[in-house]
Amino acid sequence: MKTKVFSLLQTGSLLAVLMLSLSAHAQWGWTDNSGRRIFSDQAPASDIPDKNIFKRPAVAKSAANAAPAKAADPAAAASAPAIGASAAVAAASAPKLTGKDAELEKKKKDAEAAEAAKKKADADKLASQRAENCEQAKRAKATFNSGIRIAATNAKGEREIMSDTDRAAEIKRIEAVIAADCK
Repeated sequence: MKTKVFSLLQTGSLLAVLMLSLSAHAQWGWTDNSGRRIFSDQAPASDIPDKNIFKRPAVAKSAANAAPAKAADPAAAASAPAIGASAAVAAASAPKLTGKDAELEKKKKDAEAAEAAKKKADADKLASQRAENCEQAKRAKATFNSGIRIAATNAKGEREIMSDTDRAAEIKRIEAVIAADCK
């Protein structure tokens, strides 16, 4: 006898667990016209009265519960404008969404500033190099214009005195450097 009762309890609890698992997965629950409880993932037929629907999906529940509450309860209908007003105040105090991320905008602005600083540093370095080239070219031109003999080292490592044509070509090259870098 104890075994039969125990097996019935096990069967009953198993049945209860199965029913709970079925109802947990279903989104809709209602009692049909014959009194049966039905669970489904689809909405009940249009002939089922709203009072017989006992379980709804979260989206359908909020929409369905909002409409009957206004119609059935005049006190709730009177308090609805107050709720709407508090929602309007909350919406007004909420930060305005402009479609821009402030942190992203800040990072973009910082990156642009870093890029501008890098360009300025490169421009300053180039200007410094040009100024140095200009000074060296001016000294070299002064040396060549002084008339003293200029010696240069050839490929063999021997010293040679520059000829007048080599001297004129070097002066021309130095003047080109001065024209380019001494602006």
